[in-house]
Amino acid sequence: MYPDVQLFIDGKWRDSISGKTIPVVDPATEEKLGAVAFADKADLDLALVAVAKGFRTWRKVSALERSGIMRKAADLLRQRIETIAGLMTAEQGKPLAESRAEILASADILDWFAEEARRTYGRVIPARGQGIYNLVIKEPVGPVAAFTPWNFPISQAVRKLGAALAARCSVIIKPPEETPASPAELIRALADAGLPDGVVNLVYGAPSEISAYLIPHPVIRKISFTGSTPVGKQLAALAGQHMKRITMELGGHAPAIVFGDADVKVAASVLAAGKYRNAGQVCIAPTRFIVQDAVYDQFIDEFVGRTKQLKMGNGAEEGITIGPLANDRRPAALGSMVDDAVQRGARIATGGKRHQNKGYYFEPTVLTEIPLQARAMNEEPFGPLALVSRFKEFDDAIAEANRLPYGLAAYAYTRSIRTATAVTEAIESGMLSLNHYGLAFPEVPFGGVKDSGYGSEGGLEAVESYLATKFVSQASPASPD
Repeated sequence: MYPDVQLFIDGKWRDSISGKTIPVVDPATEEKLGAVAFADKADLDLALVAVAKGFRTWRKVSALERSGIMRKAADLLRQRIETIAGLMTAEQGKPLAESRAEILASADILDWFAEEARRTYGRVIPARGQGIYNLVIKEPVGPVAAFTPWNFPISQAVRKLGAALAARCSVIIKPPEETPASPAELIRALADAGLPDGVVNLVYGAPSEISAYLIPHPVIRKISFTGSTPVGKQLAALAGQHMKRITMELGGHAPAIVFGDADVKVAASVLAAGKYRNAGQVCIAPTRFIVQDAVYDQFIDEFVGRTKQLKMGNGAEEGITIGPLANDRRPAALGSMVDDAVQRGARIATGGKRHQNKGYYFEPTVLTEIPLQARAMNEEPFGPLALVSRFKEFDDAIAEANRLPYGLAAYAYTRSIRTATAVTEAIESGMLSLNHYGLAFPEVPFGGVKDSGYGSEGGLEAVESYLATKFVSQASPASPD
């Protein structure tokens, strides 16, 4: 059964003060699943009082105890996987196997940050005089406002919460209203694991109103946002006006370069899996496939063949490998991009239209011979749309890969160490995976450059962004005469 999702403020599950709710819709059937509480400013004020109190408490909790609470929450996620996976698939649309994988990965992320909570080291700097100690101390930056998207309802939230909690910060988190139940279960796991009241607070409502209220508020000291580049720029500008720290994980349009010496079957297999995971609604999904002339036809055959093998349908059903898109806006947006590309001369190798069954389905689509002027080649499709073009020389591939203002993820396939090294040096991207899919593990950095944002949500760098550096120089007091 899908629950009506409440707010979680100061350790208590509660309706909004106004009693207002908004519906949650199943993207596979377009039917109402339930409702989620809608927070107004009065609810946000309660959350702000709670998060300030929670920070005063959590910053004093020992690293060992904090780590233990986070690890227990990770174990609870694993124990509750079937219930949570059912909720996630119902509200977001991804197949159950992908929902389970996301929950397990999220538990691993929480475990990793739990251990990093015990390693927020400072250092001692050699002094220039006797009896002087130069100390670098790492302190929590303070209460955080975090905003997460609907494509990975738990794993995107756990990256922010895990890093913040490891650094002794408290959090007000606003997950997406489209997919509220599964991130609420993450908060429930943390609360059941013993997290003190007020340390994490959960709100839903009007995204623009919540961000406009929380970001300037003096209680909030850091902002973390994952979402589109246009919205990210607006929030970064607002945070800048108030000198708030920010982490921005924004849009992508990942190039995937396949060189003539690559293992084409491996490239097509791995890239297709990356492209169509979560129906292509992945910020690091390979999107522009840049293939060298010598293997272009072979790659098309292999990639299209794997695309046609996908089984589309309700993610709760057995054997489904690609589900619906998350909301009613996405099929229309993808259809418009495909129509625009075809009108400009692109060819549809497979797919290309909205699935006719009820629900927000769009066929896995491969476009070839697509001109650079097409909207899909310049705007993030964020769906099961693969764009394949060819190149002759190395410099041509790099020029196309770096052409856009995005710089989140990139991929390349080659058997040549020299080529791989050259790609590593030339590509403008925060992340690069060569000859396999090696991104987004808990221990590695996760973030982009250029219009894809800045900061990291993985690795040591993720925790660092929630810590302030304090330098203390102390001299021994003079001895009495």
